[in-house]
Amino acid sequence: MNEYLPLVSLWRLLAVLLLVMSPHALRLPAWETVSILALILWRGLAAHQQWRLPPTWLKIGIALLALVGVLWSYQGRISGQNAGTALLCIMAALKLLEFRGRRDVMVVVFLMYFMLLTHLLFSQELWTAAYLIVCVVATTAVLVECQHRGALPPRHTLRKAGAIALQALPLMLLLFVLFPRLPGPLWGLPADAGAARSGLSDRMGPGDISTLIESDEVAFRVEFDGAVPPPSKRYWRGPVFDHFDGRAWTNGLPTLAAGDAPEIELRGEAVRYQITLEPHRAPWLFALDVPAPASLPGDAFLGRDGQLLARKSVIERRRYALSSYTDYRLAPTLRHPRRYLRLPEGFNPRTRALARRLRETHPQDIEVARAVLRMFREQPYVYTLQPPALGRHSVDEFLFDTRRGFCEHYSSAFAVLMRAAGIPARVIAGYQGGRLNEFGGYYVVRQSDAHAWTEIWIAGAGWVRIDPTAAVAPERIEQSIEAALSELQGLPGHLSARTRLRYYLEARWDLINARWNALVLGYGPELQQQFLGRFGLGDLRRMILALTVGLTVTLALLGLMLLRKAAPARIEDAALRQWRRFTRKLARAGLPPGPAEGPRDYVDRVAAVRPQWTAALRRIVHLYLGSRYQLDADTAALRELARAVREFRAR
Repeated sequence: MNEYLPLVSLWRLLAVLLLVMSPHALRLPAWETVSILALILWRGLAAHQQWRLPPTWLKIGIALLALVGVLWSYQGRISGQNAGTALLCIMAALKLLEFRGRRDVMVVVFLMYFMLLTHLLFSQELWTAAYLIVCVVATTAVLVECQHRGALPPRHTLRKAGAIALQALPLMLLLFVLFPRLPGPLWGLPADAGAARSGLSDRMGPGDISTLIESDEVAFRVEFDGAVPPPSKRYWRGPVFDHFDGRAWTNGLPTLAAGDAPEIELRGEAVRYQITLEPHRAPWLFALDVPAPASLPGDAFLGRDGQLLARKSVIERRRYALSSYTDYRLAPTLRHPRRYLRLPEGFNPRTRALARRLRETHPQDIEVARAVLRMFREQPYVYTLQPPALGRHSVDEFLFDTRRGFCEHYSSAFAVLMRAAGIPARVIAGYQGGRLNEFGGYYVVRQSDAHAWTEIWIAGAGWVRIDPTAAVAPERIEQSIEAALSELQGLPGHLSARTRLRYYLEARWDLINARWNALVLGYGPELQQQFLGRFGLGDLRRMILALTVGLTVTLALLGLMLLRKAAPARIEDAALRQWRRFTRKLARAGLPPGPAEGPRDYVDRVAAVRPQWTAALRRIVHLYLGSRYQLDADTAALRELARAVREFRAR
């Protein structure tokens, strides 16, 4: 059994361990979460019931099984963001199987500190920082308690842990502001194949975007410089799909490098804005319609299909400024037209037949498109978040049978109809709209604003955007997704009607998060250089010098504060303070008090040596004993004692 930690202290350590691991509960495989809970509960019961710990061979076997389980859950990986965190958590819990002495306790405590860092691999939001501060104080309280043989009151250990955390706060601030920032994400593991991609995918099939509507996560925030386009003009262009396999759309010839940008003619006034994009582990950036090539970030380029791409996947939050035009001609000369006409053989025969009939009655390409939009608008098609499942001939079943779908159903069916009629077409995925945060003056685009539309190529006009969803649910484009789905039952909470109080709280919280992102998480090399440049610390040498001086001064002040606490306590008894002052005068005259000599004996001994002081000595000792030990001592006697000590001259 545990010979070092009392039972109550062990239960507290297990509770803090559970607190530290809790945010990972939904990220870990189900078997691992259950195993960790079982190990923590078993260790507490084993200490309470005085059960013997498992033998060595059993502990080795369990550890090997846990290792195999992690390998199986993460496709043979034990490193990286998800697999590495899972391995660390299960091994920390397994340490409880050999939890005996001081060394084992210290190992578990320091493992808890290390596990706190792993939470930052998954989230750096404000609530995560607040939660980690609570966990740091709780873990430090356990560390304080583990330094004592007996259990301490939680109030004492928490107060001590809080004081230690406050003492570390100045050092933390100095390191945050002055330590040279490294380019790239500090809390990201881009090579982790197990990391989930958030937001839009590089593939669009039936139901893919409607699934995103259930998410309230922020995709990006936008700050406009000047006039803001209306919702119907706010199309945020993302992945472009040109290959259809009969069910899903993909990019059949992805752009891997710059140098093959399309021909663009920009007209009208530019819209200037800044986007703060959340990491989504894909290379595409989002832009309003078509951005001006001159305004692109240095590490970005326009692909051959007009898609804005970064040279590396977006694995950290990034901010970039663009100028876009809502009036433009994109690729007036079409290259590779066959690429945008291909359809797989053996799929959707009824759709092909409909396209042939439309082409026979409408010789102009744009007239075919208008006829399809009129069909969506006039016939009983329904815009719904929960469309029926579709089979092999998905477009046929949607157009002629179910007639219920979301934006990906309408855009996919429209593009297939156009191609079947001999009109080049492709599907664009991105976001549409965005909600104004009145308190911050910026627009928030969430995953629930995900949208898909089509582009058809018209001779002389280039690629023309046509959104078939606007024919079925115009309120989706002109207002918001909430307006389009307001009459449906069972909507996610973030799409239901908002009260003024709810909107106020949500907008305020988002503003706090936006400021946290900009000032703390966005404090990279550029922002650090701009900020420190105001104080003449913009170059690396001065930055390191200021950091060194700041750390030295801060540590010196903390040291002086700790030394002051360690100094003997100041005497608060006024009578005793006057008596000490009196004895120091006698000590300077060569008559110090003895180590165990009382006041009367001391005065008698001094009077025997210096009889001329006898009256003053007896008066002072009488006043001292009366002021310190009498229950009815008053301030007048204390003032008289102070005056007698002050007037006494040891000569």
